[in-house]
Amino acid sequence: MTKQHQHGSLLEAERTRVAPPPMYRVLLLNDDFTPMEFVILVLMKFFSMDREQATRIMLKVHNEGRGLCGIYPKDVAATKVEQVCTFARDHQHPLACVMEEN
Repeated sequence: MTKQHQHGSLLEAERTRVAPPPMYRVLLLNDDFTPMEFVILVLMKFFSMDREQATRIMLKVHNEGRGLCGIYPKDVAATKVEQVCTFARDHQHPLACVMEEN
């Protein structure tokens, strides 16, 4: 987009830059009750991971207390968190899923 001066001379072109939307990390948190196999199922079902990748993330959750499932725009991250928490509750597991700004 260019601006013209009232006498017709061309001024420097103006460019508008739109910042990308903030991204959010979706994390699973460890607990002492949710079976490892259920965590793998959640990672495969909601985060489209294959079994090997899901197993690596599950072990990270188990050993380090939390594991990264993915990085998404805010609305997608919030939806994933809600889906995982609802699925865990429906299966009577206390698995916690949270999001935090990246």
